[in-house]
Amino acid sequence: MRITSSMRRGVLIGGGAFIAAAVGLIGWRAFVRNPIGAHFYQDSFVRGKAEEWTALGGTWELMNGLMRNDSDERGAKLITGSPRWRNYSVEADLSLLGQGDAGLIIRSGREEEGVDAYSGYYAGIRTIDDSLVLGRAEHGWREVTKKASIPGGIQPFARYHLKLLAYDCQIVAAITSASRPSPESIAITDPDCVPSGRVGLRSYRSGGTWSNVIVRPVDHDDLMAMLSNETDRGVRAPGIPPPSNSAFAPLAPLPALRPNVHVESIESLRLAYLARPAEATIRGVVILNAPMLFVQDSTGGVYVTQHQSPALKVGDEVEVTGMVRPGEFSSVIDNANIRVLWEGIPVAPVAVTAPQASTGKFDATFIEVQGRLSAKERGPENTLILDLEEAGQSFRAIMNPGRSAYVFDRLKIGSRVSLRGICVVDPAITNNLTPFVLLLRSSEDVNVLAGPPWWSTGHVLAMLAAILLLGVVSVFVFQRVENWRLRAVLDERERLAHEMHDTLAQSFAGIGFQLQAIRNNLPEREATIHQQLELASNLVRHSHEEARRSIAMLRPQSLESEDLLSALDLHARRLVEGGSVRVVSEKTGEARSIPLRVADTLFRVGQESIANSLRHANPSVLKIRLQYDENSASLQVEDDGTGFIPEDISQGFGIRGMRRRAQTVSATFHLNSTPGEGTRIEVTAPLPPRLTFATWPKFLSKYLMESWIHARPSKLSNSHSYRG
Repeated sequence: MRITSSMRRGVLIGGGAFIAAAVGLIGWRAFVRNPIGAHFYQDSFVRGKAEEWTALGGTWELMNGLMRNDSDERGAKLITGSPRWRNYSVEADLSLLGQGDAGLIIRSGREEEGVDAYSGYYAGIRTIDDSLVLGRAEHGWREVTKKASIPGGIQPFARYHLKLLAYDCQIVAAITSASRPSPESIAITDPDCVPSGRVGLRSYRSGGTWSNVIVRPVDHDDLMAMLSNETDRGVRAPGIPPPSNSAFAPLAPLPALRPNVHVESIESLRLAYLARPAEATIRGVVILNAPMLFVQDSTGGVYVTQHQSPALKVGDEVEVTGMVRPGEFSSVIDNANIRVLWEGIPVAPVAVTAPQASTGKFDATFIEVQGRLSAKERGPENTLILDLEEAGQSFRAIMNPGRSAYVFDRLKIGSRVSLRGICVVDPAITNNLTPFVLLLRSSEDVNVLAGPPWWSTGHVLAMLAAILLLGVVSVFVFQRVENWRLRAVLDERERLAHEMHDTLAQSFAGIGFQLQAIRNNLPEREATIHQQLELASNLVRHSHEEARRSIAMLRPQSLESEDLLSALDLHARRLVEGGSVRVVSEKTGEARSIPLRVADTLFRVGQESIANSLRHANPSVLKIRLQYDENSASLQVEDDGTGFIPEDISQGFGIRGMRRRAQTVSATFHLNSTPGEGTRIEVTAPLPPRLTFATWPKFLSKYLMESWIHARPSKLSNSHSYRG
């Protein structure tokens, strides 16, 4: 097959598009991995969005434009940014929710859950020694030996502005507050510094809130501006501090417990106060602080209402005194007075199954349960509701809006998840829709174990749609290749026609001219020679006509510039030119584009039919009709000539050739003839349907089957057929 200019053009266009797409993808990835702009990151907390942050421990939630961690867990982190960020600063407004420390991480990498389980630099404020601390973590902690003491101390719930800058191997931290607008700062020069990394928020043994988080690229001038406020405080590489100067020294002594207070276990409340409600005191750990307060000890959990207490965090050890209201499975303490004993560590969940939780035994207890997500919706006050099933048991989980919305939106129906939360069987919460409801503290309490099964209805439909689309593309490509192949064949035919015209046909004309000249120069008395020359001239003339007919069959150039009917009409009028045969052409139906292969086949059959009619039938009228239907085109060639008995000639080579040609495009061939009344030949070829979503499968299967059949070589498919 010869490669035509259109094929080269298609290859060049396709290759250029592929190269352009590859270059665009590489450029986009380079831009994403090397962000450039006025800032790397600007706080989106005020818009209620935090999808770009990854939590490692803690209970991180968005509340009123603040990122809040209510957990006292040691080393809870929230990370964002690019590991390729190098010289930049991060700053934020922050406050502590208790005794401990909280701050910012810069150039972070290899983050994991756990205390100091990352590689990078940390600066924060600490209540134990009222100082600004700065150091480096390498899955261990090294702190600057001299710290910046804050006059007036670090107060919980007070707002501070902390800025942390990294330029080359110099790290600088500075803090200001409303009461002290002049900055207190500390800096280090670390020869073996961490060159790049992400940013993060971190707390230790205290919750905290962060807002107005901004990350910007910096240069040497920014570094000098921060260092200009630096005093003589320890500009040195971090060293391992002595034990007495540990960054995490023990907290202040625990408050003394009240004497002569009878403390009861939570499990005993339901039975002891069932007959006569009275006041009681329990001690436990806060397992949920918003929007409801739950406290748990080693025996069970209790719901606390109408309480007056300081701000509580998950993990706080508290003493609760109030009126006990026994329930069916757990108790409720009303009008409670709560006293914080110390800041503890959040309790671990109890792993149970959904059927076990539905019994009510774990009511008001922090549990972990697995299930398969069956539905999700937004409830009252924009709460996020998950419907789950496990082992034939259905239940619900409820999350607060905020950062959890990002996790909620990404959860896919059918996913298998592990949930940690407070189990509640109270009908006021469950609405009698499920046996129990799980109250989740934050989005970190949702862990996706496995995505939905692949063979879902949506995926099957998507796969079928992809197969159909692939099939249509395959058919389109196959059609283009077939058209290229057919055009190559036509180009070769036209080349042969030109060569035959320039050699064979002209040679016949020259021989005929020479024979005529010889005959004209012979004496009239040479009758025998004249007769032989006349016979030779007639034979040359006949051969010349046959050559012209073969050239016309090889070179249907009219199809390139005209439609099928016009090409056949022109061909017929050339054949009958100067004769008495009248040619009538007509078209019916809405004209449609006919594929080149089909058009060429119909043209060849029409040529053969017209030639046979003029050669054998001696007609006076020749009718050519092209009829368009919805999904087919029908060509009819009819004459009023002598006709014949089809059974006597149906095995003729010309008719067999026309039948063969029709079969190559799945066309039907009909021949009707009656002696003395004329002959009618009709060929009906299917056309590609107008593609719709409903007709794709049928068209695809039919076309692929036809393509497979037509791909088989046929010795007669391109033969020149003559009527035998």
